[in-house]
Amino acid sequence: MKVLILGADGFIGRHIAFAFREAGITVIASARRVSRLSEMGFATLQADLTDPATHSPAFWAPHVDEVDWIINAAGLLTGSESDFKAVHVSAPSALYQAHGGRALFLGAVGIEQETAFAKWRKASEDIAATHNVTILRAGLVMADTSYGGTSLGRALAAFPLVMPLVGGGAQEVNPVHACDLAEVIRDILRRPYTTEILTIGGPEVLTQRAMLESYRRWLGLPKAKALPVPLLAGMALGRIGDVLRMGPISATSIKTLSAGILAMPSQGLPAVRPFSQFLWARPAGTQDLWHARLYLLRPLLRIVLAVMWIASGLIGLFLPQDAFLPAVSGLLPDGVLVAIARLGGVADLLIAWGLLRNWRPLPLALIQIAMVSGYTLGLTILAPALWLLPFGGLLKNLPVLALLLASLALAEER
Repeated sequence: MKVLILGADGFIGRHIAFAFREAGITVIASARRVSRLSEMGFATLQADLTDPATHSPAFWAPHVDEVDWIINAAGLLTGSESDFKAVHVSAPSALYQAHGGRALFLGAVGIEQETAFAKWRKASEDIAATHNVTILRAGLVMADTSYGGTSLGRALAAFPLVMPLVGGGAQEVNPVHACDLAEVIRDILRRPYTTEILTIGGPEVLTQRAMLESYRRWLGLPKAKALPVPLLAGMALGRIGDVLRMGPISATSIKTLSAGILAMPSQGLPAVRPFSQFLWARPAGTQDLWHARLYLLRPLLRIVLAVMWIASGLIGLFLPQDAFLPAVSGLLPDGVLVAIARLGGVADLLIAWGLLRNWRPLPLALIQIAMVSGYTLGLTILAPALWLLPFGGLLKNLPVLALLLASLALAEER
């Protein structure tokens, strides 16, 4: 069997790709970025679904002639209307037309909610139904690793002193393991083709609070007092997350969590493991604890750095020249030094804007390291005495550089 997986670089997509390859299925892994999939040994097809080229069957036709199945695991949680339409409607429609054969769309429960995510997931289901595609709605998908919302859940479970519960924590979930989900999909591919809508979720129903308490015990952390977060406060945080592009900290996530994520399995599908079984199937490792504790520090680090660059930019733009020229005069004309300070202020504010908008985290981290290193080297040449100031002076740039290296290490989430 040969299968093309759309969204193969995503959290669920990778699990499907690995499980299928392990089962002897030939996998073509398609994603916007495929370099890491290639390093993992997959045959790949680079396809940015927001690119209008992928909205034509002609783009896909050369790649699907010998493909037996299409698995569409691509999707957006947040984004612009044009991106939602491209990823959920235009590109899949073109792919289904080009293939004209068996395909499965991996959808999600909760599409009746009033969110952009639900609206476009429903539109994606409608397109799938138009092309006689099998639809599988999944509930909350977890794994030994985590990403997005499941990473946020681990972070809340590992929160110091208290355990925040959005909306009170009584919402019900029945998680399914990503590897079990992949096996369910593989079972569907072996059956007679169907165009009915199927649903998959785990056999164990538990509350948000019970799930986070279980995660906390699994991480080996002591019990913590529950801290109910009112839905109104959660939505406010979610909207801030939308503005700052904090991924799973979004209004959509809060709305979804507040309603619960309950998926009652369709009859006839293979049995999957309950949450308690797959959670305790292996011990938590150091990387699990570190990731849980660092997950919420990552956006906090970005905000702190943005505040630093805003302050630095405003100082560079508006500090009177008499306040800094005496410390650096000598090697360069005063006019040049003032121009450097003002241009540096503009550059600092642009970096702050990039941080607040979460613009290309990896290159932006490198730019920040280059800027701080440049400032440090330049000021060392112009005024080496700045290293000896009683309150740190240039010495403070060393921990800032270490912080930026940590930011660089955390820049990529996949």
